[in-house]
Amino acid sequence: MVRVFHILLTSLTIVACLQPVISAEKRPNIVFLLADDMNRDSWGVYGNKDCKTPNIDRLAKEGLTFDWAYCSVAMCAPFRQELYSGRSPWRTRTLANHSKSTVDTKSIPHYLKPLGYRVALAGKSHIGPPQVYPFELLGKKGGHSNKDFVASASQFFDDCSKAGKPFCLFIASHDGHAPFTTGDPSQYNKDDVSIPPYWLDTPVLREKLVQYYAEVSNFDKLVGQIRAALEQRSLWDNTLFVVCSEQGVQFPFAKWTCYDNALHTGLVMSWPGVIKEGSHADALISIADMTPTFVDAAGGELKAGDVDGKSFLKTLQGEQQVLHEYVYGAFTNCNIINNRDRIFPIRSIRSKDFALIYNPNHKKITSNVTLDGKGSAAASWQALQGSSDRADRLIRKLKHRPEFEFYHLAEDPYELNNAINQPKYESIIAGMKKALFEKLEALGDPDPIATERSLVKVGGNKGGKINHPGPIHLNQP
Repeated sequence: MVRVFHILLTSLTIVACLQPVISAEKRPNIVFLLADDMNRDSWGVYGNKDCKTPNIDRLAKEGLTFDWAYCSVAMCAPFRQELYSGRSPWRTRTLANHSKSTVDTKSIPHYLKPLGYRVALAGKSHIGPPQVYPFELLGKKGGHSNKDFVASASQFFDDCSKAGKPFCLFIASHDGHAPFTTGDPSQYNKDDVSIPPYWLDTPVLREKLVQYYAEVSNFDKLVGQIRAALEQRSLWDNTLFVVCSEQGVQFPFAKWTCYDNALHTGLVMSWPGVIKEGSHADALISIADMTPTFVDAAGGELKAGDVDGKSFLKTLQGEQQVLHEYVYGAFTNCNIINNRDRIFPIRSIRSKDFALIYNPNHKKITSNVTLDGKGSAAASWQALQGSSDRADRLIRKLKHRPEFEFYHLAEDPYELNNAINQPKYESIIAGMKKALFEKLEALGDPDPIATERSLVKVGGNKGGKINHPGPIHLNQP
């Protein structure tokens, strides 16, 4: 009997020792390709007929397309810190651009490294401080070309494979961010591209749109190259592969606003054997949901309060999930080039059907370098002043916003007709206002004007320290 017991105990010990190794082998690698200021509707999968994105479109056919993914702030630093931390920009104190998270913030390296992952970042950072985002940094400084990314990623893949370690790699391209200098504009004819109804057609816009499309296509080429590097190493089948457009482009009514073009992010994923080919995710997703999803997919567990987002792993596995009734957005005008001291906060609340935008400082104007800059697309619109009612409305909308804007997205997907005063929406508007103001109260942001004043950097256009660097209090429900 004693001998049988010892044999059983030895067997259980061997199984216990082997279990972590077996689990580690099943953990997926994670590769996340992030564009920079790229409209989701620049991709073919989201309906663009002009811009060439064959690799992203192929990924969508073989994987999962997210139809309702949103960020909280349409600016680079807030977006990336929400992505990597899984926490809202209110909590990390990153509502303003070029801001850094509070020192108590934790991020995805803190959660995946204890699970045996190497967690690395190649390309654009725009995050901080380093102890909050302790990524392994790949590549040489300034090495942001496709060639540089492929080289550093390939070496990283080889090193991880040799060591038998799972990996999580974020590749942050500059493609999409103005000025537009990468890719081949000659593949597009500026006279042939279609102009979306939310922009005014001018020669300057067409010229810049062609340059921008060249960058989108260059990013798409990178998607194909990184995929090929994984396939060549037999890593593709065990990799959760993600491509994200970030926030909207640096043209009017996209980046630096709370319109759909600003906050609605393009998101496509592939995970062979897990994600169903050609599927669509109907759930309302926040960028803060990324980190908890990746940790969940890696077999980790987060403690209550670690993140504000929610895991959508079940969505990846083909199940129906309802994560959010609403997603919330914010814009902070201060600390942006040309208007570092201007106070014009914007807050928004969205469902899949309706959008409510709140402009508390509506008697003033909003502005930034893309609206005021010489030679910008917006500046070229001024020549159309008085040419039509539509032109006059869009030109005025560049800098002047009413206190509230409301859009029925099924009827007005481009958010061109403010329906705030239509009686048929009265109860919906009242409900969304109530939800928005309750959320702002819970986030410690009941007065967005006061919040933005606290974020203005001392020193005006020269920048400097934020007036009140402490965190906005967050009371999560």
